[in-house]
Amino acid sequence: MRENMKRLLDANERINFGGGEEKIEKQHKSGKLTARERINLLLDEGSFVEIDKYVRHRSVNFGMENVDAPADGVVTGYGNVDGRLVFVYAQDFTVVGGSLGEMHAAKICKVQEMALKMGAPIIGMNDSGGARIQEGVDALSGYGKIFYRNTIASGVIPQISVIMGPCAGGAVYSPALTDFIFMVEKTSMMFITGPQVIKSVTGEEVSQEDLGGALTHNKTSGVAHFVDKTDEECIARIKVLLSYLPSNNLESAPIYECGDDINRIEESLNEIIPESANKPYDMKKVIETIADQDSFFEVQPLYAQNIITGFIRLNGKSIGVIANQPRVLAGCLDINASDKAGRFIRTCDAFDIPLLNLVDVPGFLPGTGQEYGGIIRHGAKMLFAYSEATVPKVTLILRKAYGGAYLAMCSKDLGADQVLAWPTAEIAVMGPEGAANIIFKNDIANSEDPITTRQEKIEEYRNTVANPYTAAHRGFVDDVIIPKITRPRLISAFDMLESKRDSRPKKKHGNLPV
Repeated sequence: MRENMKRLLDANERINFGGGEEKIEKQHKSGKLTARERINLLLDEGSFVEIDKYVRHRSVNFGMENVDAPADGVVTGYGNVDGRLVFVYAQDFTVVGGSLGEMHAAKICKVQEMALKMGAPIIGMNDSGGARIQEGVDALSGYGKIFYRNTIASGVIPQISVIMGPCAGGAVYSPALTDFIFMVEKTSMMFITGPQVIKSVTGEEVSQEDLGGALTHNKTSGVAHFVDKTDEECIARIKVLLSYLPSNNLESAPIYECGDDINRIEESLNEIIPESANKPYDMKKVIETIADQDSFFEVQPLYAQNIITGFIRLNGKSIGVIANQPRVLAGCLDINASDKAGRFIRTCDAFDIPLLNLVDVPGFLPGTGQEYGGIIRHGAKMLFAYSEATVPKVTLILRKAYGGAYLAMCSKDLGADQVLAWPTAEIAVMGPEGAANIIFKNDIANSEDPITTRQEKIEEYRNTVANPYTAAHRGFVDDVIIPKITRPRLISAFDMLESKRDSRPKKKHGNLPV
């Protein structure tokens, strides 16, 4: 018995040491934690249970029969985050570069299936040199099996990908199929083809960081959602995100004790809209003011900054926020903003998180670049996402709500359950200035004082059409409210909508304009 125990302890120690002291030290020198350190930092202390610790590869090609790869380069299992069950896998770069082969993939697939059966989130930490070339099609098959399970689990359990090293070639598609992607500055990279291949094919010269670094994918491509400076900061932020999400699509997100007065009146909101309709203000201040204190958690803060997406809590409950940002492109909707918002809306709907829409939008961004890029198709993603969503939807119009962009920000016609407006709201086909130029073109041209006449006609249009009361007369706005009471009114609306039941015609799936 003692011999057997010693053998077990020796095997565990060897496997726990991954690629050995030298490679662990190299990992640390590059600013990265090891796979096991990452898991231990993520999970509640002592809660990690490892699965398939003793799995080994079966490859005998190109000298692989002589390669010892502890845990086959990936650590898998389950544990708790703040007492809630989660499943996790972390690729171990110290073991054959974290490369993915047949058994490595089988381990990941097993925890994916367990997470789906148990209805728990899964977090995948990617740090890999890619497919294990020696295993050929077996490695490619492994990726395919992971992609398939990502897709089946989509909308059922939260899937979070964490890029903590290289992630190249086919490996990038698993993160792209998940709900949220985290990256770390300077150490994480994602690209389909690396700089050397690009140079040989197109002649372009680009660094790895510029091609697929954390800032590239957070600012430019929109592939990633979050960027942090270190592994430790990244893991801390993953825990915060999980606190806003339910464990699966049949449960509700956790409700937290609210130490903030639900009837809090905010006089500052009465003054936040500038006198000039063309002057910007910071929509994030509005969000932070109406939310439970310190509860605003922004998603994709660096991408398409003309629209804001993120989570807040109202009376301790998770709410998804989509808001125009007047400080960037005047809050216009464009291709990137439509993609960002459409994706976030569908994520919230999948996990039964109510939606709050804060509207100050002058329209869709004009220009040939937008038209040639398919703004019609991309803008339609927002229309589709809002119309498809069955979660409670509350829309608040703060200022401008013009044309198709008014509809795209979840008007009554797209299924908003409650539409509120501030007295500063302007709801119309277009802005009063543009409308007056068209409707009163002849009156202005024939006037002895065109400037004064034009100004009078602008005010006439604003008073007749472009105000919240006209929309309220038609029932498109449920109430016009004093800005300072916004927080208690929104809390009341979401409380009222808590028992909402809505359904759509039975079908295989809709045809999203991707």
